[in-house]
Amino acid sequence: MKRKILKNKPLVEAIFEIRWKLLKELRTGLKVDPNYKLLIGRIYDKVKEEYPCYEQLPTASMPDEIAGYIVQHRFRKDEDNWPLIQIGPGIITLNDTEGYTWEDFERRIRHLVDILQEVYPDSQNNLKITQLILRYIDAVDFDYQNEDIFRFLKEKLKVYVQIDKRLFSNTGVNRLPHNFDLSFSFSSTEPKGAILLRFLRGKRKDKDALMWETIVQSNDDDISFNREKIISWVSKAHILTDDWFFKMIEGELLGRLE
Repeated sequence: MKRKILKNKPLVEAIFEIRWKLLKELRTGLKVDPNYKLLIGRIYDKVKEEYPCYEQLPTASMPDEIAGYIVQHRFRKDEDNWPLIQIGPGIITLNDTEGYTWEDFERRIRHLVDILQEVYPDSQNNLKITQLILRYIDAVDFDYQNEDIFRFLKEKLKVYVQIDKRLFSNTGVNRLPHNFDLSFSFSSTEPKGAILLRFLRGKRKDKDALMWETIVQSNDDDISFNREKIISWVSKAHILTDDWFFKMIEGELLGRLE
């Protein structure tokens, strides 16, 4: 079922991530990607028409031996704008923000997977996928001084968290939390892996906000690169995150965001 696009969507960022196996270097025993330096230029040659703005991140100065799974280079659609692609040893990501729609994001994922398969040397044998991740970060403004975050989580997001009032009785402790960070992880069969939920206090456009992350990740694995399996996994991961998101915001919060 096609979802209605929210006029006031709470999305902060959507992220798709592929991780692949690093190889142990005989001299140091540390894990590296022997094709990484070659990969940077090859990726840029393929994406520069759609992501022409190249940015070297401060992490690029890190030696490859200690930079595993840390992004070091970025290719943007426009300067200081999204969507963008990031790459580091053993990792490549696709990121988008306010302009996100699933149809466009999925198209870009397919394109990125095709490019990685094409440019990585002998990808069928050398590119061993260890993890796929689809992650959404959302936020809504929240007044922590005057509103009860536990009531909001229960009534607006279907998350029931309760701390017994007796803990605060005669202690002089304010029962409204100064800060919080709640996380949950659940096994998933469709797609195979896990779904994680995280709720925390944060900022959005310099305002206090309730932030929540919905993350689907594949099991830690070591499988040969398979385009069709990756695309299928991503599609199922999106169906799951989409289902949970709209179930959580159903009611008054959905009306506020429409």
